[in-house]
Amino acid sequence: MKVMVLGATGLTGGMVVEKLLEQAEISTVIAPVRRPMVVENPKLEQRFMDFDAMEEQADAFQVDAFICCLGTTLKKAGSKEVFRKVDHDYSLRAAQLARNAGARVMILMSAIGASSSSPVFYNRVKGELEDKVRAMEFPYLVIYHPSLLLGDRSEERTAESLGMAVMPVANHALIGPLRKYRAIEAEAVAEAMVHDLVSCAVSAGPEKTVKVREYDDIRRLRGLQ
Repeated sequence: MKVMVLGATGLTGGMVVEKLLEQAEISTVIAPVRRPMVVENPKLEQRFMDFDAMEEQADAFQVDAFICCLGTTLKKAGSKEVFRKVDHDYSLRAAQLARNAGARVMILMSAIGASSSSPVFYNRVKGELEDKVRAMEFPYLVIYHPSLLLGDRSEERTAESLGMAVMPVANHALIGPLRKYRAIEAEAVAEAMVHDLVSCAVSAGPEKTVKVREYDDIRRLRGLQ
């Protein structure tokens, strides 16, 4: 199976790439990047790409599956316009190129609370992307809804660092319907995504499948209790 990972230099995307490279079922991992990755592997194909002109390398999107982990923060983006360009426009354009090229599987990293009708800008942008991706009718689509992601990032995100300090304790207070808001390790999300791709997508039937993964489902796929 040939797989593209958009957002491969990010926290979760980088882990997804490393775990895909370990899978015998995966023949090639294509990573569109703007800076080189430190990972080296004969199955990894880094494509240096201008994300504003992805169409110029449309051949790179000829894959069986497309995994989108691309994302930024409002603070890092500097404006709502730039945030939308990264989290919505780039992701949507890449998904469409992959679908047009014949990709049958898409796994999308979104966020808990994502909704195109949300009054919260971040959640609304994520929800709008979800709606448009659903309309592409990938035969097998999985949308991930994690809350705060735990893990070591290459860049400093002050708010997330504070959250990571308190969330392991706060998680115990989030019970019942609030469990889906628990922070989760980025590695758990990456492992669940790879499990979805290798174990579920390859055995998918002719019926169109759309799944949404939240906290408990992600941990179950990872093999945790």
